[in-house]
Amino acid sequence: MRISDHQLNMAVDEGILTSEQAHRLNAYILALPEGEAKFDFTHLMYYFGGLIAIGAMTVFMNLGWESFGGIGVVGLCAIYAIAGILLTNRFTRQGLSVVAGICATFVVTLTPLAIFGLQHALGVWPGNDSYQDYHRYIQWHWLYMELGTVVVGVILAKIYKYPFLVMPIAVTLWYLSMDLAVMLTGERPEYEVRALVSMYVGLLMLGLAFWVDIRSRHSGDYAFWLYLLGAIAFWGGLTMQESTSELSKFLYCCVNLLMMGIGIVLVRRVLVIFGAFGVCGYIGYLAYDVFSDSWLFPIILTLLGFAIVYLGIIWQKNEQAVTQKLRHYLPLPLQELLVNKTM
Repeated sequence: MRISDHQLNMAVDEGILTSEQAHRLNAYILALPEGEAKFDFTHLMYYFGGLIAIGAMTVFMNLGWESFGGIGVVGLCAIYAIAGILLTNRFTRQGLSVVAGICATFVVTLTPLAIFGLQHALGVWPGNDSYQDYHRYIQWHWLYMELGTVVVGVILAKIYKYPFLVMPIAVTLWYLSMDLAVMLTGERPEYEVRALVSMYVGLLMLGLAFWVDIRSRHSGDYAFWLYLLGAIAFWGGLTMQESTSELSKFLYCCVNLLMMGIGIVLVRRVLVIFGAFGVCGYIGYLAYDVFSDSWLFPIILTLLGFAIVYLGIIWQKNEQAVTQKLRHYLPLPLQELLVNKTM
């Protein structure tokens, strides 16, 4: 936790620290390496530069490397991977965990390109696709690249234990779910099947994210990317489901309300945001279709909005007492997770 100059001055005024001690403490804190991710200019530069490097080997990869042939691509990936590992180890020793995590993630993102080159070198590539198509089209033969990326990602995450390493794993699992839908239904899967696969895979990813959240409650936030990609996959698949009855639309709203509630409890804003999108969509449906000619509906909706605001005020006044009482009924690991989230 960073301590501001104002907080140090307050400690001096209270007699907790002398002026000299405050000055020395401030100098010591400023000299510490930037170990945890946060939103400031330094970390913005870290991630901006890292994502450009990662994007160069993934989304923005052009056809130039393919001119080297399969063996050439594998060799170039190996050189980049060795450099990435060396930089990861160096920055780890220097205590720059954010930069080290970005370098390790860069190595993981090289995996699908290396497998793509290896398949070409062995003459077992089943299609005419270029590597550029990996991030644009859904094909069953991306599966080897995706499974390899997950394996390498898990191994490096086990070794280095940086939360950002979960990002390529989560993205690849999302890709994997869509490509599995192709295997299940043929080259042109039905719209409903894709939505169903996305929804169930997203639900599994959210369950995995919760498990990771519990396991890593005393360390870094390893579950963030799993929650994000899981919420996108689950909510997107749920929203694309065909619903012809009023009951199914109402249940959709209830599921989104449940997402909001779970997001509030677990302090996961992504669940709250997607849940709110779904609830607003249902309210929009009521306004434009069910109660399109009703003058009373906007009034009731306005009163409901103010009622929710008022409940928020009441909750703020009693939140500490209520949450402390309710937490006693939860399992100990979940209690510890919630305590760490609110500290």
